[in-house]
Amino acid sequence: MTDQWWTGVRERVAAAGAAAAGGKVFGALGHKWVLEEPLAPAELAELETQTGVRLPEEYRDFLLHVGAGGAGPAYGVFPVRRVRDRWRWEGDGADLADLGRLAEPFPDHGPDPEVLKSLLSQCPEEEDFADAEDFDEAMDAWEEKWAAVMFAPERTAGAVAICHLGCALREWLIVSGTRRGTVWSDHRADGAGLAPLLDDDGTPLTFARWYLRWLEEAERTALTGP
Repeated sequence: MTDQWWTGVRERVAAAGAAAAGGKVFGALGHKWVLEEPLAPAELAELETQTGVRLPEEYRDFLLHVGAGGAGPAYGVFPVRRVRDRWRWEGDGADLADLGRLAEPFPDHGPDPEVLKSLLSQCPEEEDFADAEDFDEAMDAWEEKWAAVMFAPERTAGAVAICHLGCALREWLIVSGTRRGTVWSDHRADGAGLAPLLDDDGTPLTFARWYLRWLEEAERTALTGP
């Protein structure tokens, strides 16, 4: 059982949000310190049946004992909601996850380096174009090719986007495969890639540690000031 992680967490979040410096915590203006109501066991069962995957235990217990989303790292944990009898995650970029592929193992490797090298070599150079509009068209075409590789749906099979950091940077929870239960950063919008988040000792962050580390830092800021 991992619900031991979540004892008193709703109360701690409420206290931090009510503190004088609660608004100074990054992202607080987005999530407003609001936690949605937890899921009922039957709702969680329906969610897992529809997606065809058992969610990682720490996250399952978060949904059951803390909330279906809301106050959390950056602009908050994407809420999972039932919309017209279908469950889905909602948030900026949540729709990047293919809910039909959550049971597939997450591919913890990036695109073929040779493919990326080839694409980079094809990136247009402005000095090669006499006309600015021609350069813009060539750059748009190249960016479409780059996005097709970097944001290919198979890159995030077995994962759900759970948090938005701003500027199209996000974090994902891996729900299937050897990295199940860990949280990964997504800096593809900056031309980087997907990478596991690491704790201070270098171990991969699991969902509970990811959330509680945020809460500890948020409490320090909210209760003592930035």
